[in-house]
Amino acid sequence: MNRRTKIAAVAAALLLTAGAAGSAAATGTGPGEEPGAREAAALTGTAKLYRPAGDDITFSFDAHLAAPDTMNPQAATGTFRFSHYVQGKGGYAVATVDCLVTGGPVAVVTGRVVETDVKAFKGARVGVSVLDDGTNDRLGYSWMTQDPKKGNVPPCQSAPPFEQVLAGTGDFRVLPWIPEYPGSEAVSGK
Repeated sequence: MNRRTKIAAVAAALLLTAGAAGSAAATGTGPGEEPGAREAAALTGTAKLYRPAGDDITFSFDAHLAAPDTMNPQAATGTFRFSHYVQGKGGYAVATVDCLVTGGPVAVVTGRVVETDVKAFKGARVGVSVLDDGTNDRLGYSWMTQDPKKGNVPPCQSAPPFEQVLAGTGDFRVLPWIPEYPGSEAVSGK
């Protein structure tokens, strides 16, 4: 095989490998999932909330529900983080995801706080809702109506997404959940 043919063969193999990897990423194939399968649901991204006084409030999500767990939103995994600082003072919390439900562009995620410097959040289950609406993303959180010190939020429960995201900061991505009920092919036309 001459040099040009070898180079062309290697380039073609690299392109095929890159295409296969891209296809796996696009379908959401993860560890233990069948090629071509997509995750059952997901919420990812980061945004800052709008505050006219200049508060720095940030939420970040990396929450996933694997395809084999489609009918069990409480099998979701991942983390989410939130922080609120005003003139350098404030705090943060990191929660381990314990439930994720999405519908269209809306997601609700709950988790148990596993790391924080805010006493009220230590060990609490908290919930956050997100509206992934392109340039008008919104967000809500359970502690708007329930003090995290006085009880736990039930799995996959939160306030509606009432907060505005600061323009230019939102990159939320919601992968809609599609429950698989017996006989659902009659409804969806499958």
